[in-house]
Amino acid sequence: MKKLSLALTLLVVAILAGQLHKSKAAEEDSFRVSEFATIRWGGRENTQLIRPNGKVEKLRALLEKYPRPDGTDDRAYYMNIAANAAAKEGFEFAGMTSDEIVMKRPLAR
Repeated sequence: MKKLSLALTLLVVAILAGQLHKSKAAEEDSFRVSEFATIRWGGRENTQLIRPNGKVEKLRALLEKYPRPDGTDDRAYYMNIAANAAAKEGFEFAGMTSDEIVMKRPLAR
């Protein structure tokens, strides 16, 4: 009889422990929320950074600081400079097309 009551007690404790410690598929707080910025190529004079808040910033002043070495592709060189400037603000590469680089960074909570 003692073995039966001990077994039932252990079963009840195991069921209660399982109910209290249910695993969840995904908790809302565990998701990493990001914001995105886009660097749009428009030549050295008209390349733009479109910020997450919708503000458009022309990058002409930044790009003029770095003269392009002879034999270097304009777009590749200046888009690299723009991407590095965005990386200094906490953005990281997310994707690209031939004329755009999409950068992302986690939102502070």
